Amino acid sequence: MPHLSRHKWLPSEKYPVLDRTDRRLLALLQADGRAAGVELAEKVGLSPTATGERLKRLTREGYITGYRATVDPVKLGLNLLVFVEVYLDKTTPDAFERFATAVKRAPEVLECHMVAGGFDYLVKTRVADMNAYRRFLGEVLLALPAVRETRTYAVMEEVKTDGALPL
Repeated sequence: MPHLSRHKWLPSEKYPVLDRTDRRLLALLQADGRAAGVELAEKVGLSPTATGERLKRLTREGYITGYRATVDPVKLGLNLLVFVEVYLDKTTPDAFERFATAVKRAPEVLECHMVAGGFDYLVKTRVADMNAYRRFLGEVLLALPAVRETRTYAVMEEVKTDGALPL
């Protein structure tokens, strides 16, 4: 019998079953990646040693992929969040590969996703203002290999940005 997830949209058969404690640990770490082992142990009702072993296993199995600080972009002067639809001039494996290789080298690109639908890639970037975006568009994005056209969506309000996975 397949594992029935708490959320119907989560995978149920393809991945090893995580118990309630594993899911709770992952949720706690998503909320606070700096939580101490002792604190996590108390919250999940295990000893610090058992909690540490679970965290090692979750890391080894690839559920935990890393830790990093969340930095306020506005305090760094990166006030404008922009999403850009990117259309390539050709949709061939070579064009996809050249674009992907080049976009990975562009530090201004926060995220880039190949998508199904009316365009090829969705790019996320943060810049100081619209003038900085115009420079990014001309000097970085349109200079990437195989780019034919772009469509820009400047974000007026960030409604939800926590990015935590539903566990």
